[in-house]
Amino acid sequence: MGRVRRLLGRPVVIGALVVGVVAAGVGAVWFQPWKLWVDRTVHESAPVAADAGARGPRTLAVGELISHEHSTKGTVRVLELPDGSRTLRLEHLDTSDGPDVRVLLTDAPVKPGRAGWHVFDDGLHTSLGSLKGNKGDQNYALPAGLDLNRYSSVSIWCDRFDVSFGAAALKRV
Repeated sequence: MGRVRRLLGRPVVIGALVVGVVAAGVGAVWFQPWKLWVDRTVHESAPVAADAGARGPRTLAVGELISHEHSTKGTVRVLELPDGSRTLRLEHLDTSDGPDVRVLLTDAPVKPGRAGWHVFDDGLHTSLGSLKGNKGDQNYALPAGLDLNRYSSVSIWCDRFDVSFGAAALKRV
């Protein structure tokens, strides 16, 4: 016991302990590891026409999410409402949560495996905002005037680590 007390009384040991505690704190804030075990579930209804007599939304494109850095499943739909507004809808999404995860509309081809992990912010891409939840159904408004013909995929993208959790190639309907 006396030996441990003498060791802990040395300035070098105290400094190393302080640096270690600060590094662990910074690492926890940066990586946010608890998000791997905490789910955020969102259940937003599909958008509907404001006018009860109008037709419902029309599907413009659809895709199935594949896994990249994290196991990811779900369907992506691009919907157009009668008023001309468009929404990207994630249905039955199931992925991991993480720090600074976003939904990106991109021109990158969807590649399986590690080849597809880092490509979605290289070319043309538009962030539709932060991922609302890592599970469930959610809607993201597309900017007015966005030329959908310039985009071919959607990525669930971790901006902090520049990696795709999963992605879907969009097929025009």
